[in-house]
Amino acid sequence: MASNSGFTMVLPTLNGKNYERWQVQMKVLFGYQEVLDVVQDGFQAVGDEATEAQRSLFRECTKRDCKALAMIHQCVDDSNFEKIAHSKTSKEAWDILGRCYAGAEKVKKVKLQTLRREYELLQMKDEDTIADYFTKLRSLTNLMKGCGETMKDQLIVENVLRTLNSKFDHIVVAIEESKNLEDIKIEELQSSLEAHEQRIKERSLDRDPEQALQARFNKKFTSQGNFQKKIKGKWKGEKDKGHEGSRQEPSSSSSERISVNGQALKRNKKKLDKKKIQCFRCKIFGHYAFECRTRLVNGGAEVEARLAQENESDEDQVLLMVTTEKDNTKDDC
Repeated sequence: MASNSGFTMVLPTLNGKNYERWQVQMKVLFGYQEVLDVVQDGFQAVGDEATEAQRSLFRECTKRDCKALAMIHQCVDDSNFEKIAHSKTSKEAWDILGRCYAGAEKVKKVKLQTLRREYELLQMKDEDTIADYFTKLRSLTNLMKGCGETMKDQLIVENVLRTLNSKFDHIVVAIEESKNLEDIKIEELQSSLEAHEQRIKERSLDRDPEQALQARFNKKFTSQGNFQKKIKGKWKGEKDKGHEGSRQEPSSSSSERISVNGQALKRNKKKLDKKKIQCFRCKIFGHYAFECRTRLVNGGAEVEARLAQENESDEDQVLLMVTTEKDNTKDDC
């Protein structure tokens, strides 16, 4: 905190990451205190043969130099103070900090290339406001100017219009058609975009109550529809259950279902004992109805085939064929 003639100001502090901004602020402070020429150019010492006027000027320059050096000491953190602790003049301390952070010309060129790429890839995000986006843009352009880049206002304006969010497309078209981009200033462009941004926010706030009412109505309608579907599905399930109960068949029909699903029973052949199974068609034990060989032919003539199985093994099988015929010829009178 510094005070001079009732004017109070907060001194900037160099912390190792803000050198570009810090040096700009310090130059302004040096100019306010009338010591900028001493910091940048220094002063010459006088010899024993100097005149009284030269000695008086030297004392004045020394006083101003100590004042500038004290300001530099107050505007750096502890780590940076160690770098300039043994400096005798303000120019020496200023040059040491410049070499530490600004670097040589090659370092500036490398840094400038990185900043150029970042500037080209800069794009406004959905959550950014116009003020936030212009702050990012100004910070980046100031860093580029500190590295020796020449930035024209026209190029910055064109880049802003090209990288704005899509919701500002109609505003960009209007600005490009109605104004000359060579004459428009960055501040003028920002104020115009902020006015349109405020109008968009006001319209979105006006639509919010209507959207909330519509969402509430849709939610109520959906809940009623789901309730009706639930009741309908429950009634349908009970109806289907009643039909299934009414379609139950006696034991004979269940045997027919067993015959239809004969393949499934064949897979479980080893688990079932067919000796106790009676065929409902021929009434003989040992096989199912779908395995029965009985067929009706010739208007009532019955042909039966029996598969005899031995009690000792199911693998030895003998096939016996018995044929019976009925004589339906009539006696001649």
